[in-house]
Amino acid sequence: MSAPDITTDTLDTVTHWDTPLTQALGCRYPIVQTAMGWVSDANLVIATTRAGGFGFLAGATIPSEDIEAEVKKVIDATGSSNFGLNFHMFQENAMQCVELAIEYKLKAVSYGRGPDQATIARLKAAGVLCIPTVGAVKHAVKAVALGADMITIQGSEGGGHTGSVPTTILLPQVLEAVSVPVISAGGYSCGRGLAAALASGAAGVAMGTRFMLTSDAPTPTNIQQCYLDAKEGGDVRVSTAVDGMRHRMLNTPFVDKLERASGIKRLWIAMSSARQWQKETGMSMTHMFKVFFKGLREDPSATATLIMSANQPVLLQKSMVEGKPESGIMPSGQVATAIESLPSVAELLAQIATQADECIEQMLARRSGKSTK
Repeated sequence: MSAPDITTDTLDTVTHWDTPLTQALGCRYPIVQTAMGWVSDANLVIATTRAGGFGFLAGATIPSEDIEAEVKKVIDATGSSNFGLNFHMFQENAMQCVELAIEYKLKAVSYGRGPDQATIARLKAAGVLCIPTVGAVKHAVKAVALGADMITIQGSEGGGHTGSVPTTILLPQVLEAVSVPVISAGGYSCGRGLAAALASGAAGVAMGTRFMLTSDAPTPTNIQQCYLDAKEGGDVRVSTAVDGMRHRMLNTPFVDKLERASGIKRLWIAMSSARQWQKETGMSMTHMFKVFFKGLREDPSATATLIMSANQPVLLQKSMVEGKPESGIMPSGQVATAIESLPSVAELLAQIATQADECIEQMLARRSGKSTK
């Protein structure tokens, strides 16, 4: 069954879905647009909301002085606060994100390294749904104990920082372990995936890479082409060389250089990166050399990892904003190797929903013995 040809002219004919996700988040389709750094801006969230999905602003990479304006932009364009804001407690303006979510009565917040129980209680009391992303069963259980309203699980196929358990294994484990609705992420890009997730018991799916590869995303066209050119499994890899954690990304010469380098060489690469972007990192030359020589004496690999971790937002910005793949990293889900086009968000969601409908109808027909396929 090929993907149906859906255009914006046929959007109104597509079925409305009714799942715990659509009920709680008030969206048409059980499809969430994740908060990708330097990608999930107001325009992408607006496109997602208008198309019937649920979008999250990437609060972790929006300058603190701009976040409120981005929130207002989505509200003004869509006429509601029916979208979400993502943040992490390690960012300096985390509490600003919390206050904005409450003040503007946003539908939800998402987070990885999340807030404490008291902050979650404040959000919930204000009517803001708390939807953390986890990569392990134990983290899902803990998140629910802290007050999460829903859980997004990300299998190892997902882009950026990711766990080691594949989605098809992690999803049923978490469904058995928690009583709240579960959103499945990691490896989704089409209606077949949505149908499979719903059949497994998920409330819906969350996608990042697929939304980034749309005409509504702010990603530079040459960077989008890098993703479209990724056709083999090895074109997307998992590396710990950037910050010591599992990070799925496009396999670029920059990442390969980090992987192949010795501890001392990685330290030098890290320091060179910090020197190149001195203004962004705020690191003085004196401090840089102190760190470098200290690293030589102690643990070059560990020091390199620490510096690269601090530089990671800049590494992302170089590629995802400035369009310089040779100077940065490009987080990517494994599903990038299966994506060949850049539709609008509206076209994408309608296509996914229609194909999922067909898959579910065929499944039900097989169960009743009426299928001819």
